[in-house]
Amino acid sequence: MSGTVTAVSSSADYTFTKPNRPSITLVAGLGVAGDVHAGVTVKHRSRVAQDPTQPNLRQVHLIHEELFAEVAEQGFTVAPGELGENVTTRGIDLLGLPVGTLLRIGAEAVVEVTGLRNPCLQIDGFQDGLLKRVVGRDEDGNIVRRAGIMGVVRAGGVIRPGDGVEAELPPGPHRPLDRV
Repeated sequence: MSGTVTAVSSSADYTFTKPNRPSITLVAGLGVAGDVHAGVTVKHRSRVAQDPTQPNLRQVHLIHEELFAEVAEQGFTVAPGELGENVTTRGIDLLGLPVGTLLRIGAEAVVEVTGLRNPCLQIDGFQDGLLKRVVGRDEDGNIVRRAGIMGVVRAGGVIRPGDGVEAELPPGPHRPLDRV
């Protein structure tokens, strides 16, 4: 399974959206160099409030560009970086990957998939009603999260738009993604 990086984004400040960059640098065990969410321990404010010593399983946020087209059909305009992601991809089913998948991005970077992004109400602050478009329920009533995936950096490297993304699945049995 493979795809392409269409945009990379980072922010040194706690902001909902992240500006697009010509490139970002991933640092093994930390995340995106210079990004507010980089670190060994959790950096998301709600997680820090619960337990600031827990490991940071949300070092890198990846989202599939195809989601933007889906929500556009429902009247929303979303561009890369605007939902706080670091890496925007096209052509790879991020949400269908199992936990532990290794994403080889560009020449050197490797991100291990840890789980699904658990989007919060800030999405409705960005565009009212958008949260219901990225989190819903399936026919059995189970919550379905579609706002991207999270991962940790296993090997550092520079990532740029146009770089390839290759998924290496872990040995089975596979564990489906859940929120992290």
